[in-house]
Amino acid sequence: MSKVIALAGKGGTGKTTTSALLLKYLVARKMTPILAVDADANANLNELLDLNVQTTLGQIRKELKGDIPSGMTRDQYMEMKIHQALIEETGFDLMVMGQPDGPGCYCAANQYLAMTMDKLAENYQYIIVDNEAGMEHLSRMNLRNIDYLLIVSDPSARGIMTARRIADITGPLKLEIKRQYLLVNRAPDPVPPALQTKIDEAVAEADMDLAGIISSSDELINQELSGASYLELSEGSKVIEQVFAVFDAIFDDAS
Repeated sequence: MSKVIALAGKGGTGKTTTSALLLKYLVARKMTPILAVDADANANLNELLDLNVQTTLGQIRKELKGDIPSGMTRDQYMEMKIHQALIEETGFDLMVMGQPDGPGCYCAANQYLAMTMDKLAENYQYIIVDNEAGMEHLSRMNLRNIDYLLIVSDPSARGIMTARRIADITGPLKLEIKRQYLLVNRAPDPVPPALQTKIDEAVAEADMDLAGIISSSDELINQELSGASYLELSEGSKVIEQVFAVFDAIFDDAS
């Protein structure tokens, strides 16, 4: 049975960066195979992995409006195209949702993904879902059972408050979440007392644990600016050691 790891948080908190670092961690720890799903309309997880995207789920949706090859049903054609859209790498595959059907609508694209997710999930040990700011995608993607929800915040009062609110809305969306964590990204070192107080209050008031605090890193910034893959970052670097310690604690705690 695949374990689902979903990332949430307001825009600009570093969810995609965290997704790339999490993917590096799982590959390094040989917790493979992994399916990484970029569910953000502004898809850029592939850029942090230095991978080219040829086909997105949004593009497949448009193709399905046209003629289907003879001898195939629409569902068979859709399943074939989704498998072709997978970017296959050592230890993991990447799927990109792409642009929605229209302004603010992902309904059809998510429906197609939901129809094949159960079959796809059989092939992976972990599924990472890099969401956009909201949580609605998860309920539409047939991923209502979440093993780990990582709510990512930047080091701001508004980011921490948004993370607190996200923790509260998982119930109304009828998501079954086993463990949810607050992860504070790009924090100053040392952490200011006022920020630590906000973090402690959010964790105490919401049903979530503190995964950890990741310091601001010039190394990550330079890696992104260079266009090099985050998978190539040295495991001996300060930021990677810090990130791996955070993820070690999460998975050891849940085991």
